[in-house]
Amino acid sequence: MNKKTEKIDELIKETLSKEEAAFYDELEEQNLMGKIGEVYKGKLGWLAAIMNVVHLLMFMAFVYCIVRFFNTENTNELIKWASAGFLSMIAMGMLKLFVWMQMDKNDILRELKRLELQIATLARIEK
Repeated sequence: MNKKTEKIDELIKETLSKEEAAFYDELEEQNLMGKIGEVYKGKLGWLAAIMNVVHLLMFMAFVYCIVRFFNTENTNELIKWASAGFLSMIAMGMLKLFVWMQMDKNDILRELKRLELQIATLARIEK
């Protein structure tokens, strides 16, 4: 199946102009680091940066809760610090989920652009 995809990609590149071919090359699959970088370059990049800072603060709060949990002997305080630690872990999970969803959204948009380009190419060939 990979060879079929490569053949289709080559056929599309042959029919495209130089500008369109360069645009098509930009739509290639990215590695994990490239996907993470795209999250910070998009329209919500500023929000991702803020969320990264909040994620770091939540991790520091989690470490603080763990230290306080192990340094207390009162049962009520143990419950409070354990609860605070779990809440900080949940918050960190939600923040990570946002970033992964943004990476998935960027992948879907990239594939939609590839489809649009292929349809436009096919429409031009048939005319």
